[in-house]
Amino acid sequence: MTLILGISAFYHDSAVALVEDGKVVAAASEERFTRKKHDAAFPSLALEGCLNEIGASVSDIDYVGFYEKPLLKFERLLETYLAYAPRGYRSFSRAMPSWLQTKLHLPREIRKQLGGKTQRRIVFCEHHESHAASAYYPSPFERAAVLTIDGVGEWATTSWGVGEGARLRLKQEIRFPHSLGLLYSAFTYFCGFRVNSGEYKLMGLAPYGEPKFAEVIRDRLVCQHEDGSYSLNMDFFTFPHTLRMTGAALERLLSVQRREPEAPVRQVDMDIAASIQLVTEELVLGLARYVHEQTKLHSLCLAGGVALNCVANGRLLREGPFDRIWVQPAAGDAGGALGVAWLIWHELLRNERAVNPSDAQRGTLLGPAIDEDEEIQQLKSQGAVVRSFDDPANLDREVAELLATGNVVGWVQGKMEFGPRSLGARSILGDPRDSEMQTTMNLKIKYRESFRPFAPSVLKEHASECFEVPEDVESPYMLFTFDVNPDRRKSTAEASGIERVKQVRSDLPAITHLDYSARVQTVSQQRHPRFHALLKAFHDRTGCPALINTSFNVRGEPIVRTAADAYRCFLATQMDALVVGNHLMLRSEQPTAAVESSQTYLSDLAPD
Repeated sequence: MTLILGISAFYHDSAVALVEDGKVVAAASEERFTRKKHDAAFPSLALEGCLNEIGASVSDIDYVGFYEKPLLKFERLLETYLAYAPRGYRSFSRAMPSWLQTKLHLPREIRKQLGGKTQRRIVFCEHHESHAASAYYPSPFERAAVLTIDGVGEWATTSWGVGEGARLRLKQEIRFPHSLGLLYSAFTYFCGFRVNSGEYKLMGLAPYGEPKFAEVIRDRLVCQHEDGSYSLNMDFFTFPHTLRMTGAALERLLSVQRREPEAPVRQVDMDIAASIQLVTEELVLGLARYVHEQTKLHSLCLAGGVALNCVANGRLLREGPFDRIWVQPAAGDAGGALGVAWLIWHELLRNERAVNPSDAQRGTLLGPAIDEDEEIQQLKSQGAVVRSFDDPANLDREVAELLATGNVVGWVQGKMEFGPRSLGARSILGDPRDSEMQTTMNLKIKYRESFRPFAPSVLKEHASECFEVPEDVESPYMLFTFDVNPDRRKSTAEASGIERVKQVRSDLPAITHLDYSARVQTVSQQRHPRFHALLKAFHDRTGCPALINTSFNVRGEPIVRTAADAYRCFLATQMDALVVGNHLMLRSEQPTAAVESSQTYLSDLAPD
């Protein structure tokens, strides 16, 4: 038996992954344990949780890999500072202490964090190699093109290559400061959202605007070349040498001031969001067409933070040159831990690759499972009122009834998801037929902006009844958008601005975007039997095969991990019920003192 530890740490979204004899057996992000969103610290708690899950210890680890090359990244930092000096001294001086104390000494630091219990050589791969490996090796393809797009690794910001059998080779790359990920983040910043966190908000805001600025972005800010590559006009971006992404030059070009964080969203922000989203989709399509032209392959694997842009993915699936696309569910930096572990198994140790026709990500249910009996007993000892069910089918019928009558339900089952999406293991669920449910869940449950869209989870066998999902396509990781079927759409009188969120656009209004699309998760009995059973019970009760499925957290906190995390979040919001395993808790039955005490943690959460 060979146990390989992959690590992503010290930048953002720290995580670990354990690969045993070529099979991923556990993976988790540190933020789920520390409750600190995007935690960058060494993932010691995540490692402990994953090792405990498989009954192993640090001494059982045979190889350790880190998801990028810190010395190469330091080279970029130094060269960038010298190129812009004396500008950038402030950001440079702020970065230096962590580099001098930790990041330049990662082998020593990693061994220290592992308690000195391993003397194995620590393997470092390049950042985009880890992204590419995380996309290709678990994919269902024997041979595929691989495209990675993010902010920046060491130098690379975009790369492409080819995977065949157990071998993976990158062919070309685009280098910093020219970066599609940083371009999108710059506009995230300009629209007043937090970089590395608010990109989802920008994507969600885009349908409310018109792409009025797309032409100026194409003409003045980014140029896509004939070979699919692109370059940025750095006269308008300040991220290489300041702590800000943009400055006065972009404000002058767009004739609008940057929106301040937490200020009301303006129509111009919606138009800017629509514009950069459109240009991003065009750039992704251009890259994919070039890669297809070079490789002549029919399958594509995607990773990197930009691969989480499900709208671009959906358009690539519909309009792009590839017949099949597979996206790593943990496409951001956390997934790099998986990538480097697989690289060690296949490239360093020269092991062959067995292709799983579904994929080898195991539904991305890779995090530690809840200890149902122990955690429920702890909640009971704290006063929680719990109804327990011997037969899960009876519980599913009860929950389906709650959902069908307008209740919002927290749902915690088994192993937690690895990646930013809740897929039916740590989810908040609602009825997509309810026209008020989007506003209710945003404002009273999630405590976030009213325009933020929700996604549907739908029984795979009934997906085509609701959405334009091709019969041979699955979307188990909620990474593609599909249009709602025309016969389910409703015409509405046009409103303006954010008020458009209240318009009923289909008979599934709570999950239908303004352009009649939805970010769909298809749920199969094979991949996710527990969640499939609940969806089936809801379908039996209502005739509707879909539910709203959003992440189990409130704005500013990571997705819940334990039953205790879930219970606290449940009581602090206006959720109506909580299910943990085969146990049901109704808000109306919980002690008043517990409800009041749960409110305090909300005030400690920072805006995201």
